[in-house]
Amino acid sequence: MTGYGSAEAVFAGKKVNVEIKSLNHRNLESSIRLPVFLSPLEVNIKKRVGERISRGRVEINIKIDSDAGANGGDKLEANLPLISSYYSLMTDLKEKFNLTDEITLNTLVRLKGGICMSETEIDPEEAWDTICRALDNSIDSLIQMKEAEGSLLCKDFVARLDVISVYIKELESRVPQVVRQYQERLLGRVRELADGVECDESRLIQEVAIMAEKSDITEEIVRLKSHMKQFGKMLNSDIAIGRKMDFLFQEMHREINTIGSKSNDLAISGNVIEIKTELAKLREQVQNIE
Repeated sequence: MTGYGSAEAVFAGKKVNVEIKSLNHRNLESSIRLPVFLSPLEVNIKKRVGERISRGRVEINIKIDSDAGANGGDKLEANLPLISSYYSLMTDLKEKFNLTDEITLNTLVRLKGGICMSETEIDPEEAWDTICRALDNSIDSLIQMKEAEGSLLCKDFVARLDVISVYIKELESRVPQVVRQYQERLLGRVRELADGVECDESRLIQEVAIMAEKSDITEEIVRLKSHMKQFGKMLNSDIAIGRKMDFLFQEMHREINTIGSKSNDLAISGNVIEIKTELAKLREQVQNIE
């Protein structure tokens, strides 16, 4: 699910700002942006995120903004080596093309990269506890937002499961009649083909009953209802269930496909289409569940 969180902390007079956001994704993918001098902490940050988030495309942005004290603030400084290179190049150009333009201070300060913010480096190991605390707080905010979205998704799931349950009841009510009608059609067809040929009537009825039994969808309905029940229980779980739900939907889809292939009844076929439509909508939403 999508979410956003941010938090701040102070270490050695420096303000540590952590922002984190998550987008829907079937697996966990972490993308981290942080100052170069904090690069040694990247593995720790990914591990920390993975301990609390199991699914989604997660983007983490960590900044060391400025001094938090009264006398603080990142300071501007001149990139003298770069400015010297610019000056040397411009001097060479003047001589080569016989230019009379003056190289002024105004020209130099406008050079890209000539004036920059001083780097607010801090020791990664010493700062880890502070950064970790800010990271945890930002994850708390993100999870709170995701839980709010999850509550809405849960209501949608329950409503669609109720709709599917109605269609399943209609399937169940048709089973006896469909099996009986199939048996009658099959028996009539066999008798028609065997016209004038003596056959054991009791054996014929037995074989026809066996063939008709193969069109019975009772077992598939029982398994489908069992999967529905398991899915309902998962909605009340407080652990990551997204992948389990995804697998369960594959099983539900398999059962409803079997029901559709075994039955030649128009009413059942209509119910199968409706159930598959609802399952497709549910599965699309499940991709957002952690």
